[in-house]
Parts: sequence; structure tokens; C-alpha cells
Amino acid sequence: MKKILFSLFVSGIVSLLAVSCAQNKAEGGKQERQALPSEKPNLIFYLSDDQDVYDYGCYGNDKVKTPSVDRLASEGMLFTNAFTGQAICAPSRSQLLTGKYPLKNGCFANHTRTKPDIESITKHMRDLGYEVVRAGKSHIAPKKVYDWDVEWNPIEKPTGPRKYIPLDSIEQYFKTAKKPFFMLIASGYPHAEYYDVANAKAEAIKWFPFNAHKKDNPGMIKSKAGYYRSIEEDDKQLRSVLELVDTYLDVKNTLFIYSADHGVSGKFTVRDVGLRVPFIARWPNVIRPGATSHQLIHYTDVLPTFMQIAGGKATENMDGKSFLPLLRGEDIEINNYIYGVSTNQNILRSEIFPSRMIRNKRFKYIRNFNAMEVLDQNLGDKPQVNAFIQRGALAFKDVPFEKLYDLESDPYELDNLIKRPAYQDIKYSLTHDMFAWMKEQGDFLTEEIGYMPIITPPGNRGVKLDQNTRKRTIADSLKNTLQKGDYIVIDHW
Repeated sequence: MKKILFSLFVSGIVSLLAVSCAQNKAEGGKQERQALPSEKPNLIFYLSDDQDVYDYGCYGNDKVKTPSVDRLASEGMLFTNAFTGQAICAPSRSQLLTGKYPLKNGCFANHTRTKPDIESITKHMRDLGYEVVRAGKSHIAPKKVYDWDVEWNPIEKPTGPRKYIPLDSIEQYFKTAKKPFFMLIASGYPHAEYYDVANAKAEAIKWFPFNAHKKDNPGMIKSKAGYYRSIEEDDKQLRSVLELVDTYLDVKNTLFIYSADHGVSGKFTVRDVGLRVPFIARWPNVIRPGATSHQLIHYTDVLPTFMQIAGGKATENMDGKSFLPLLRGEDIEINNYIYGVSTNQNILRSEIFPSRMIRNKRFKYIRNFNAMEVLDQNLGDKPQVNAFIQRGALAFKDVPFEKLYDLESDPYELDNLIKRPAYQDIKYSLTHDMFAWMKEQGDFLTEEIGYMPIITPPGNRGVKLDQNTRKRTIADSLKNTLQKGDYIVIDHW
């Protein structure tokens, strides 16, 4: 009888434990996948300008003061693998607002326009019941594509090297908003020109393998000190915006994302220091405070995410995917690969040196299509065109045709593995996918070596290869030598 009672007792304990474990598992599941609010949330995206992901306290830099960004990280989710597809202002922003990479949306050179038939975030979110608002820097065109319901430009102040976001207008809007809204708050900081900092010291700067060789350069030290001061100024603006959000909006029903459009130290390149961006999301009751995600996400993913949150879904021709599951606590893969492009034409130096990049979490492949190694094959039968193709290759004469990096062991891209036999299968896999992506994007470059087109906007828009700029001098013998037929003319620019 005692054995029977003991057996029943043990059986009861096991049953209770099983029920308890099942309940804990269910509760844990709820914590991992948070329920969304019943009402459509407000969506705010704060975008800083030209700031490296390495230059934040929450990303490991103890030399720069970013308490407002750090606060967001403690209250939300910090992403360690967020990327833009191009390290230039307009192309980066166009991806964010269209869900399409620069080549597909048409804005893949500096100061150029998105294709006029593209539908941007303004239409998609308006169709889902949102008001769409821009506050601050624009740098995107045409208005037909980016037709905001409400927009305010940056404002001048007597202090500071750049214009400021319009805080008074943002406050008034928060006070009176009658429907859910998406607001892009685009800062002009810390983009140069920077503050003039007296008595700048090298020890006040955090140096990295990509710039440590300049830590004894007085000009570099002064520039970095001014850059840090400009970062602090932007962080103060962010603090003011967060105070307005906390005062006037339902914080639990507001998704707030902070990012910077690209890194300044890798601007115009496809290096991670240019393409990897800070990305922090706060959404109380949905995002667990202090969370971190190491999954690959991309600027093209932002619009699909917003559309899903608003009850819609991305269109078939968008490149991005929704990362809403990550915000809700699910650690799932969003992207196996991400891509990057570099187009040096239409910048002040305007040399012909296009690059493309593919990357997964560990490996990264880069092709520089006009490297010295392939220059002779890129030359054609037009001497005036050849002169500029050659000029472009010589401007980057030390940059190899191909690069391959193991980012786990070499995060700063210092050890090129491209010629090592053990990595040839990885190279083949990455290049195969990259060229398939380029074809799908409608790229004007191909896998074939020996084809080097030059591009230009129509008319007198943009930076011409055969003209001087304030950062480049063209020999008199080369001025005005290029004709319309020598270029691929991008009409919508």
C-alpha cells in the first residue's frame, strides 16, 4: 500500500512539473514573439548624416558622448549587422524610402534622382492609412515620387556649422496628430563642416585599424575632434525629439528607429565602415529592452517592415524583406546575402572606378571593375574615352580587381584572401550570386571583363568627367573632349 501511495505521489509531482514546464514554455514563447498593438502605431525614423557605426557609446566607443542613442539601445534593440547598399547620401536614402536597391530605384550616383515611376514610402504608407511627414534634410527627388503630406526643411541657427531639425514644427505636429503617421526626421549632423575644436588631442579620439596611421596627423586630429563635437550636437537634437515623443505621444504605440545614412570613413566605397550603419529600434511592449540582433538587415527592409506593421505587405518588385519578426523577439534569418554598390562618377573627383559587393555574415566579396589589373582590357577604340578610363584606374592604382574577406577573423578588411586556394569555392559561390543579382537589378555592368561604360545625367546636370571641379583638375587637352555618344545618358537624372 505504501508503495502504491508513493508511486501516486511521484506521478502527481511529475504531472505538476510537466504542467509547469508547459506553462513556462508557453510563457517563454509569448516573450519571444510579442503581440502587436491593436491600433496602428506611429512610425518615426530618425536619420543622422555621415556617422560611422563605430562612433557611439553603445557600439563600443568610450571616447564619444552619445547618451541619447545609448538610451535608445538600453530601451530597445541594437542591430549589429545593419547595412545600406551605398555609402552616399541620396542613394542611401532612396533605398530606405523605396525598398529597392540603388540600381533598381535609379538613384545610384551622388545628387541624382529616383526613377519617376517608382512608388515610395509616401504612397505605400498613405494607402495604409498613414500621414507621411518629412522633418529636416531631404536630399531626395523627384517630388512626384516623394510627395509628403507635410514637410519642413532644416532651420538656421546662430550657432553650429549646419542647419537644425525643425523641433517647434515637430512638437506642434505631435500635439495635434489625429491619425497614425510615419515621420522621417533627417538631421544634417554630424556631416561636415564640423565644429572648430581648439587644442584637439589624439588621446581624446578612438582610433581604428583603418585610420590609426593618421593619429599623429594634426589635421586629422582636429577634424576628428570637430566630428565628435558635431556628433554630440546631433545627440542633443535626438534628446529633444525623444522628450517630445515621451510628452505628446503614446510611447507604447510608437516605433522609434534611429540610424545614420552611412559611415563617413568609408564614404563612396563598399567597405563595411561605409556600408554598415547604426540601427536601433525602440517599441515598448513589443521590443524587449536591451535586446541585440546579429541578423543581417538592410535599408531596403525598412519599408516592407513598416508596411507589414501597418497591415499591408511589400510589393513583389521590392528588394527588401520585413524584419518585424526580429522586433517581436524571433531570432530568424532575414537575409542570407546583402549587396553594395559604389559609383564614383558624379562626385567631385568623378573618376571611373565602379565597384560591387556581396556579403553574408562571414564572407565578403568585392569586384572593382576598372582596376589596373584589367585596365588594358577595358580600353576601346575612342581615345577620348580611354583617357578617362585610364585616369580612373590610376586614381585607385593600389586597389586590386577582386577582394575576399573573412569578416569573423578580419572585421576591418585588412587581409585579402582572393588568391588563396582554400577560399576559391567561397569566391565562386559569392560571385555567382552577385552577378545574378546585378542582372536582376538591371546593372549597366556585367561579368564580362573589357566593358567599361561611362555614365552621365542629361544636359548640364551633374559632374562632367571632362571639366574641373574644386577637388579635381582636368588637363586642357582633355577638356570638352567627351561627346554625348560617349556616355550612357541616365535620362531620369
